Amino acid sequence: MFIRFITTGGTIDKVYFDALSQFEIGESPIDAILADALVSFDYEVVPMFRKDSLELTDADRQQLKRFIETDDADRYVISHGTDTMVETADMLTGLRGKTIVLTGALSPARFRTTDAIFNVGMAVAAVQTATPGVYIAMNGQVFAAGSVRKNRAENRFEQG
Repeated sequence: MFIRFITTGGTIDKVYFDALSQFEIGESPIDAILADALVSFDYEVVPMFRKDSLELTDADRQQLKRFIETDDADRYVISHGTDTMVETADMLTGLRGKTIVLTGALSPARFRTTDAIFNVGMAVAAVQTATPGVYIAMNGQVFAAGSVRKNRAENRFEQG
């Protein structure tokens, strides 16, 4: 089993500098999360963007889609900011023979209390068991692209 991880930035990669929420997108913690989990499958981490998802453009999404479309892997986990994760998932639908799971975090992986590690684990499980298609793994659930939304008031993903 081989899984290609693509990092795009977002909260999972954020490094905060002060209580005023000044941050930058740092090195992705995906490699460290996988090493700590002692995973036994083959993988590669490909850093594509270091952007907050609100800064991702349709051109960025097209670049991501082209990369996956022409890449030789068939399983992908994409770390992504939660604000525009749904839009990116929708853009990636229709790639034949590819299983793609987007995940992220509502609090940075570097925080003591974070959902990042759990969400990455959910995404890894989903990408290994789901049929080809595009999914979002967040909040302990796996949603098919096109039937999920971020509920900003409740700070969670849900059917929608």
